[in-house]
Amino acid sequence: MKITDKLQLPEYRDRVTWSYEYFPPKTSTGVVNLYNRIERMRDWGHPTFVDVTWGAGGSSSDLTPVIVKVTQSDYGLDTCMHLTCTNMATKQIDEALERAYKVGCRNILALRGDPVKHESEWTALEGGFEYACDLVRHIRKKYGDEFCIGVAGYPEGYAPGDDIDATIKHLKIKVDEGASFIVTQMFYDAENFVDWVKRVRAAGITIPIFPGIMPIQSWSTFNRRCEWSGVRIPQHFIDALEPLKDDDALVREKGSELMAEMCQKLVDNGITRLHFYTMNLEKATKMIIEKMGLLNQYIETPKNELTSHIRSPSQLQFLDNPRPNETVRPMFWKTRSQSFISRTEQWDEFPNGRWGDSRSPAFGEFDPKHHGLKQTDAEIRALWGSPENIRDLGNVFAAYCERKLACLPWSDIPLSGESAIIADKLAELNRQGILTINSQPPVCAAPSTDPLFGWGPAHGYVFQKAYLEFFMHPDQVKSLLEVIPSFKTVQYYITDYEGSLETNGELDVPSAVTWGVFPNSEVIQPTVVESASFLAWKDEAYSLGLSWAKAHSSTSAPFKLLTNIVKEWKLCVIVDNDFRAKDTLFRFLEQVKPLRELHPEFFSH
Repeated sequence: MKITDKLQLPEYRDRVTWSYEYFPPKTSTGVVNLYNRIERMRDWGHPTFVDVTWGAGGSSSDLTPVIVKVTQSDYGLDTCMHLTCTNMATKQIDEALERAYKVGCRNILALRGDPVKHESEWTALEGGFEYACDLVRHIRKKYGDEFCIGVAGYPEGYAPGDDIDATIKHLKIKVDEGASFIVTQMFYDAENFVDWVKRVRAAGITIPIFPGIMPIQSWSTFNRRCEWSGVRIPQHFIDALEPLKDDDALVREKGSELMAEMCQKLVDNGITRLHFYTMNLEKATKMIIEKMGLLNQYIETPKNELTSHIRSPSQLQFLDNPRPNETVRPMFWKTRSQSFISRTEQWDEFPNGRWGDSRSPAFGEFDPKHHGLKQTDAEIRALWGSPENIRDLGNVFAAYCERKLACLPWSDIPLSGESAIIADKLAELNRQGILTINSQPPVCAAPSTDPLFGWGPAHGYVFQKAYLEFFMHPDQVKSLLEVIPSFKTVQYYITDYEGSLETNGELDVPSAVTWGVFPNSEVIQPTVVESASFLAWKDEAYSLGLSWAKAHSSTSAPFKLLTNIVKEWKLCVIVDNDFRAKDTLFRFLEQVKPLRELHPEFFSH
């Protein structure tokens, strides 16, 4: 149902309502737990709608429509999908709109969006749109009144010192192009917001306004978000919170009181549609709603909406590691267990960084300060040398496969015993310029007590698919994609430094690459491959390469070589879904044009 239509229903028209914003988590387990969280938050009292963000530069464009589909179709929640102009051609925008329309989503938040990752300035994509008003106009032209279109409002301007009257004029342009409602930037100054709403109404804008409410989780995140967004902090907030800054729980408790008071001021001034920026967390939002006396004031779902969810997502957990309650681990951290554990050891209610528990919906960005290389520059050069061309670099990787090196930047441990079976083939690939960083051979029904492949309880059987992860020159990737149709069982994931994704797999479906069958037990899947974890891992993978490069002078040949690998080469994963077949992945790569043939200059001294 359209948001504006819902607000006219008796159940919603004359009462305080609220809605929630979520962002696409980085991993499949985070997505699963986000669904569980959405279900719990739904049961606090039916929200008017939930919205799902679109990453900077369209970085979450594959996952956003999937979450929209589940919340709309499975949980019976009216859903609003964010759509940005950033890095999006008209064709991509139309495809996203079509996907939303097909699953029953009738609400779009049309935004200009943030700059593309690694860029400080916003630039329009050729064949795309430059302003949010252009996007609104396009949606109206293509779909008429089929979508209820929201736009952003900025009660304190786009940046400190902005002319508020000018920003309201820009808002009026978006409304005149067809916007149906406004969602505002976060703020903490209630008096200023009430005054802004009056000025908006005086400008002839009559559509609903949803104030953006950002709960306070901790002193550090509160200050960081205010600084990033440029919003003012009222002095009484500082006076109340700063003395408690070293105790996150007390900050959240007091912050929730302050936020509830702020929301009540809005309600007292006739502003009754609250929109919570949840950051994929629930406790602080719940505390605000509860302190306002609104918790569990359930609103019956209108009859033309889905009234129950179809399924509860399966729980994914992790196995055979220092945290015994976990039974599933993304394949990409197979050889960097300490990095994985350090990224997931803190639960998510007090996230002082974007990486929380990977099972958490708030699982976020890689922090190279905590998860990068631990060695000094001198130690890095002593371990892996200073390669000046692809021949040198391939020899370093090959030496690891031949157990002449105990580790690589991408692997904390020596080559595993199981991969030693394919070590000669791996070494040859590296000498050819296909730089491998993770691998496993196929296994079909090996006893769980097998000294090489076995794991888990006795009297079971274990299986695994052949898996290979590597860096590859983009010209070779083109050849790889030409060859792939001839290998029906091979699945691939390919990304780059900027985070684009190519795959022939299903974006929202994890694929087990290791599993076991044991007496009196369900099938256990300790390692999986899927797109969300792959994109989370790629930040770490490329950062490790940069760390190796930065151990050298910026004018040196090793620095230039390694930086070029990071910035230009692709990170690839291939999996053979036929776990009974031998050597399929190597036969597949034999069909790819050799790098030596494509670029013989790479191998010269």
